[in-house]
Amino acid sequence: QVQLVESGGGLVQAGGSLTLSCAASRRTFDNYAMGWFRQAPDMGREFVAAITGNGGTTYSSASEKRRFTISRDNAKNTVYLQTNSLKPEDAAVYYCAADTLNMGTPPLSRYNYWGQGTQVTVSS
Repeated sequence: QVQLVESGGGLVQAGGSLTLSCAASRRTFDNYAMGWFRQAPDMGREFVAAITGNGGTTYSSASEKRRFTISRDNAKNTVYLQTNSLKPEDAAVYYCAADTLNMGTPPLSRYNYWGQGTQVTVSS
């Protein structure tokens, strides 16, 4: 069982930045790929970025690749999402998730464990 707790969301003006964090409970954290997803009201959950267990490979959605960066610190059991140049359309609940097969690719179905999410609100 893996428990994931996101933090770092909040209200930011358009053009601003936030760093989202996700802390994992399990000591074998570095065996898992980690992903960030987001879900806006009345929309499906969409892939944002993912990173493999050793941090050697990252994947990002085409639309956010230039503005969002995923990273991890395995010593702290934490994965981060640096979000820059935020737009009102980036507003959503952001979720982190663990892929115990360490694939770290987009499909939601690959991810076994999910956090509760952190809200990001962007004012125009």
